[in-house]
Amino acid sequence: MPAKKVCVVGSGNWGSAIAKIIGENVKASNRFQPLVNMWVYEENISGRKLTEIINTEHENVKYLPGHKLPKNVIAVADVTEAVTGADFLVFVIPHQFIRKLCDQMKPHIKPGAIGISLIKGIDESPTGLTLISDIIREKLDIDISVLMGANIASEVADNNFCETTIGACNERNGLLFKELMQTPNFRITVVSDSNTVELCGALKNIVAIGAGFCDGLGFGDNTKAAVIRLGLMEMVAFAKMFCQTPVSSATFLESCGIADLITTCYGGRNRRIAEAFVTSNKSIAELEAEMLNGQKLQGPQTSAEVYKILEKKSMVNKFPLFVSVYQVCFEGKDVKCFISCLQNHPQHM
Repeated sequence: MPAKKVCVVGSGNWGSAIAKIIGENVKASNRFQPLVNMWVYEENISGRKLTEIINTEHENVKYLPGHKLPKNVIAVADVTEAVTGADFLVFVIPHQFIRKLCDQMKPHIKPGAIGISLIKGIDESPTGLTLISDIIREKLDIDISVLMGANIASEVADNNFCETTIGACNERNGLLFKELMQTPNFRITVVSDSNTVELCGALKNIVAIGAGFCDGLGFGDNTKAAVIRLGLMEMVAFAKMFCQTPVSSATFLESCGIADLITTCYGGRNRRIAEAFVTSNKSIAELEAEMLNGQKLQGPQTSAEVYKILEKKSMVNKFPLFVSVYQVCFEGKDVKCFISCLQNHPQHM
């Protein structure tokens, strides 16, 4: 069987961290070609192209500084060139850009290619909820798995031990991606409940915004624990209400569920920005520009998409934590009122 070509579509901190793992793994395997294309949105860094820096210094100095990438990871600025001939496509970009990118890629997708999405977010459409994997599947006509877990990019790049979850409708493809990405310190479980895995990855960012609000307001670990528990309850309820396929409660015990939720509520960028929002009197957009070095924040955008879906279904009152995060971020609601959504949560009635 010919060796399979791999392309990583995206090069932010998480994209670069997963490219580091993939680059090392393919060198040690006969199943995969040794060169890995990584699509890079071209930027100028101190007068030099980012792709040039990555390909000569083997480091993404903007998004994952201090971590060397394997020399067999090749930065490519043209997405159509990057994906041409690829058998395995690993998607790691902000979810806002997926439709446009897929349209560019479509004529260049190899027949029989398969993909995996590491993208955390959902899309609100006229018909309701659309998962990012659904968009990729529909636009590119390929099988798509998803990978979500308690995986802060810098810690993964540091080779610290962690777990993650692959959700795969096609178990064989899920296991192939496990082979591509698993290491002794990046342990992967494959489950069939892929829609729930993906929803966990999106919804936990809303809860993390709430956790950051609590930190900014000066509340302690007891309050944050309540945010995590009530947020998890809303995640479970939302998944059961809006998934087109059966939802397994066991999926929430995987790394994509409770583990990712805890990690994000204590260490993620959504929590950091939300805390700064409370203490700095700056807008979310200003803080994103100041603190994220060009990265995109997913929590507020996801809360807006979730709110529109809940509003259409007349279910706003059933998800007070999700709704409160949206109202603070987009409707000017006083962040000090956030605590009332916890005090009066339906779980306590």
